[in-house]
This record gives sequence, C-alpha cells and structure tokens, in this order.
Amino acid sequence: MPVWITALYGAILALLLTALAVNVTRNRAKLRISFGDGGNPQMMRAMRLHGNTAEYVPIGVLLMGLYELDGGLSAALHASGIALIVGRIFYVAGVWDSDAVNFGRTTGVVLTWITIAALAVLNLWQIR
Repeated sequence: MPVWITALYGAILALLLTALAVNVTRNRAKLRISFGDGGNPQMMRAMRLHGNTAEYVPIGVLLMGLYELDGGLSAALHASGIALIVGRIFYVAGVWDSDAVNFGRTTGVVLTWITIAALAVLNLWQIR
C-alpha cells in the first residue's frame, strides 16, 4: 500500500530539518564555533531549533506512516501533516530571535504535542 500522504508531509518536514541543520553550520562558521555551543546564545538557539525538530518530527512522521499503512483516514493524515508543519514553523519563528517563552514557541510545541498524541490515539484505534 502506498503512503504518499506521509511521504508528502515527511518530505516537507525533512526540508525544514535540513534548513535548520544548514543554519547550525552557517552559525558555526560565522561564530567560529567548531563544537558545542561555545557558550554563545545564538549558537545554542540554532542548535536547539534543529535538535527540537529532530526530536519530534521523526515520531510524528512514523506515526503518520503507520496510520496510513493501516488504512487510516486521508483527512486525518492531511490534518496531522499540516499541524506538524505549522507547529514546527511556529516553534522556529518563536525561538529564532528570542530566548523568552512566547506565543510562537508555546503554540508550536503544544500543536506538535497534540498532533503526536492524536496520531498515537488514531493508531491505537486502528489495532484490530
């Protein structure tokens, strides 16, 4: 069974993750920090933007793929994929230039958590 819906959103999220990885490398070169964050808040922020996305996106995409393979609803898959992308974009926008807890950061994390939890429940409902 093809998993084209998961492939679509997984590819978009992979591009976001790659852009955040490039941002880490760009900051390393600019700030001349070859390892770790060097105690620099800008470097730490770039690393956490990438790291946080790398922590949440794989489980979201995996749960989407399992749900799709199990014949899950297309609408639920599209809603989940869109929610993951929007959540990650909100998070990146909220953390990009600020260490403070703010609307973008909070909204992004909560939307990501809700989406992952919803996908977990959807997968549990699919168990026969």
